Amino acid sequence: MRKNMKRNFFSLSFKLWFTILLTIVFSIVFAYSLSQYYYKYLYVEKLKTNMIEVAAKLAAEYRGGEISEEYREQIEWLNSKIDSEIFIVSNPRELSACLPFEIDYDSLISEEERQQLINGEVIQKEEYEERFNRKIVAAVTPLVDEGRLEGIIYTYVTVDSIKEVLQEFAYKWLAAALIFVITAIILGTKWLKRLYKPIKEIEEAAKKVSDGDYSIKVKVNSRDEIGNLAAAFNEMANSIYLEETKKREFIENVSHELRTPLSYVTGYTQAILDDVVKGEDQHKYLTLILSESNRLEKLVTNLMDLAKMNNEKLVNQVPIAFAQFLEDFFEQYSLKMKERGFSLSLTVDPDSIIIADESQLKQILNNVLDNAMNYSPVGGVIRVQLTNEREQVILKITDSGIGIPKEDIPHVMDRFYRVNKARSRFDGGTGLGLAIVKQMVVLQKGTVTIESEAGKGTTVRLSFPSVS
Repeated sequence: MRKNMKRNFFSLSFKLWFTILLTIVFSIVFAYSLSQYYYKYLYVEKLKTNMIEVAAKLAAEYRGGEISEEYREQIEWLNSKIDSEIFIVSNPRELSACLPFEIDYDSLISEEERQQLINGEVIQKEEYEERFNRKIVAAVTPLVDEGRLEGIIYTYVTVDSIKEVLQEFAYKWLAAALIFVITAIILGTKWLKRLYKPIKEIEEAAKKVSDGDYSIKVKVNSRDEIGNLAAAFNEMANSIYLEETKKREFIENVSHELRTPLSYVTGYTQAILDDVVKGEDQHKYLTLILSESNRLEKLVTNLMDLAKMNNEKLVNQVPIAFAQFLEDFFEQYSLKMKERGFSLSLTVDPDSIIIADESQLKQILNNVLDNAMNYSPVGGVIRVQLTNEREQVILKITDSGIGIPKEDIPHVMDRFYRVNKARSRFDGGTGLGLAIVKQMVVLQKGTVTIESEAGKGTTVRLSFPSVS
């Protein structure tokens, strides 16, 4: 159970949920704090501005001299109509008669503030006022006549009233935030399930692939990164399936290729040891044993070559004058061709230079030429042509053999593939020659193609990058 909890804690769905919830909570707290800050200070500043504007309009109607009763009544009437408290004091040192409640202090303003008022300045306050026994936001506007302070217009609002507004705002905000969180959780759950579903499918499919089920496919329901991941997974699974199929076929083919010559060697050897065959028949059997042994040696050598070619670092590439290389090669190989009754036609471009591995290049030529002679009638001609074409060196090797049917051409360079299965044992090769050619040419950064028609011979076209 602890393992499951730990697994769930580190799962992608949990991390996504945790990230989303953390983002929502942070956004709500930040937005709330920001709104409180702006609401409070913008409200207070606007309140101050409004109080100053109201007081300024009243002060503008003051005509100087002693403050009249009519002016006082006007201010009292206005006080009954607005939310803030406003009153007039005709003698700042005698305020008790002007306040709606008892106070024990002589003045609402200090000497310093009095001087500011005489100079015509409006005083703003936001502090705890002991005279009112509460915290207030206030504006004090002077009524000045010929440099003498005749009175002040005192406008204020208690902070408690501001807190009430803020509290009401907070309740509404929290209610809205709660609704938002619930909605986000409901919608987020549905969205995350939809988002996470294909990832879960890929996870389950990966487990099946690890168990050997390479036929599994993941549905691609979108064109986003997850859809691309699903498509890539399908391609990977298919590639693994094809690779496993090739590997299995390769092992089966190797087993088959090894089993037959081994059975011949074992059977013929046992027959000789048991004196089943004598005289000239022994020589015949020993010849067959030698032939099958050579065949086994060639098969093992080819398999080792294929294994080595999986490492590109084994290629020792150097500049090669290809025309001279071919002339030197055929000077030795032509003896083998004459022994088997074949003649050579060689045409080369002397300016052909490539970068390649000499030993592998020789093996490429050996395999192609051996294949050409294996499937051509004795007395045929092998034509070799070397040309330069658009920064490429092209080598064509053409035989006059039996050719290859059109449907078999795409497969002749596959491992152990033979066109004529009846020739696979005694007069055919190992089925690896052209497969080795293909891989070696690729290592030289070249390409190989085959052109053929049944009954009309075959042309193997080798292309290598030219060194200018």
